[in-house]
Amino acid sequence: MVIDTRSFSFSFTVLTHNFQVAQMYMVMKMQQQNTNSTEGVEVLENRPFEDDEFGKGQYTLKIYRLQSKAPTWLTAFAPADALVMQEEAWNAYPRCKSVIKCLYFTRFILTIETIHTAGCGLSDNVHGLTKEQLAIRQVEALDIASDYNDYWSYMIGASNFDFSQFQSAQTGRGPLLDGWQEQCYPVMTAYKLVTIDAPYWGFGSKLEQALLAGEKALFLESHRNCFGWIDEWYGLNVDMMRELEKQSDSSLNEKLGRPGLVANGEELDCS
Repeated sequence: MVIDTRSFSFSFTVLTHNFQVAQMYMVMKMQQQNTNSTEGVEVLENRPFEDDEFGKGQYTLKIYRLQSKAPTWLTAFAPADALVMQEEAWNAYPRCKSVIKCLYFTRFILTIETIHTAGCGLSDNVHGLTKEQLAIRQVEALDIASDYNDYWSYMIGASNFDFSQFQSAQTGRGPLLDGWQEQCYPVMTAYKLVTIDAPYWGFGSKLEQALLAGEKALFLESHRNCFGWIDEWYGLNVDMMRELEKQSDSSLNEKLGRPGLVANGEELDCS
């Protein structure tokens, strides 16, 4: 199953690397909000990488323990750790790729490929899909100004920003009213190509649908947070965020009682 979601980001009045900083800050803060002594995000690696596909970027390896977020139908036949996920991610902004595997459902794989481009989501095939892939692709446009909520929004923890009333104290950006995408300039769009393979007879399709709904809610909420937290990250740069990430990664592992973070091949003391 292939889903192409187009998550509208927000207008920039300065360099577009602001979105990269916003994204890094959002990931860091949401990880902290969703990690406690029993579940959340464990960071195993966070290091620079360079390859022929992406060029230079940041590689991360994380374990997500999401037991409390499992739907009841899944817990009826699967153990509590069925939603322990491993994520490998290559962030070479404006391109990113994540590969998520389940430690319980070993044949399951979820891949998210992201391309950030200028514009309000009108590009039809930024991922260069084949005719066969385009024929089965589903497209959804996610608007951060919408107030859409469902079960997964609740499980993720919706922030309940009202962007029709919101205005940044530092930048003056906002509010986001109907049709804001066409009225703001410039605008960035995150094109996320989601591919799920859950080859399990009897419940594979149900698992795919549940995870797609969860990813949709996560995409929407994370991009809403990017804009809603603008006064917290505005003025930071990528180097500053990397230092904050190191502190946050160690803090996450401490909360979970895990050993020190491995970064650049060296063990870090998390005490």
